[in-house]
Amino acid sequence: MSSLTAAVQQAESPVGQWMRATFPHLGPLRQGVREAAGGLMVAPSTAVALGTQGAAIDWWLRLLIDRRVSLELPMRGLWDRGAGFDGAGRELLDVLCPRRPTILEPAVHASETDEWWARVCYALALLVERFRNPVITGSRLFTLSRGSTAADLLALANDDEVADLIAMRDLALSHLLPRLTAGTVHTGPTFDGSAYLGADADLVADGVLIDFKAGCGGKPRRDGTRSPALASTDVYQLLGYALMDFSDRYALHTVGVYAVRFGYLAQWPLTELIRQATGRTDLGLLALRQQFGDLLAASDAAGAGAHRRR
Repeated sequence: MSSLTAAVQQAESPVGQWMRATFPHLGPLRQGVREAAGGLMVAPSTAVALGTQGAAIDWWLRLLIDRRVSLELPMRGLWDRGAGFDGAGRELLDVLCPRRPTILEPAVHASETDEWWARVCYALALLVERFRNPVITGSRLFTLSRGSTAADLLALANDDEVADLIAMRDLALSHLLPRLTAGTVHTGPTFDGSAYLGADADLVADGVLIDFKAGCGGKPRRDGTRSPALASTDVYQLLGYALMDFSDRYALHTVGVYAVRFGYLAQWPLTELIRQATGRTDLGLLALRQQFGDLLAASDAAGAGAHRRR
């Protein structure tokens, strides 16, 4: 099954074509983020693996916000019993989830150090990478041999990555968490449409969907500072999540992006975002959900038919 992230990035895919045709007016929205955000507040060193680091801070933010976080995705990264890291991964998940399999309750580990949490989140990110990309070959996981332990897995994050994660965590404590309203929280939520197209968002908090972005920003401004880079595909991804909630399970009314390294949270009322992005006032959330649902169902049927003909 393809993912929403991949589909919106492929301009020639049915989803990519539909997104670009339906939401053509994203320029002012993206420009508004560049102008409103401050400069880069947490800059990584060259020793930081940015892709894995972005996934690791996603995990830490979830653990700050949610009392019970599912580790089903990292568990799915342990699909090869012959892999050297398999035993280490299973040992770590057992340590993290002593009360209920694959459910991490941060309060159970409240006495652990910041360094331990940073290393845990990095390890979880590595395992999810293995699940999402089964043919990956360059992962640090493959430096572990049979007999490796959870401690060996936690040691895969280098000291620069640990310090960088702690700095991003500290920034979120002051710039993100106070902005979240009290209410029902879902971390790693999936949607009705996920049955057609893989999609799991970062956070829904009391009807507000927020995606975490840990990039270092776009081209420097004239004064040398950087601002968050909000790509069109980032907005398509946000809209895709909202449209895939066909049953309105999450009662979404606002979507946003938290630029982790900038400490900047941009939010838009969903109805206003749709109006701006479509350039129309006669096309609402319900109609768009119907259109997108029909597109996903048709694409899924076409894919199944092509598979049967092989």
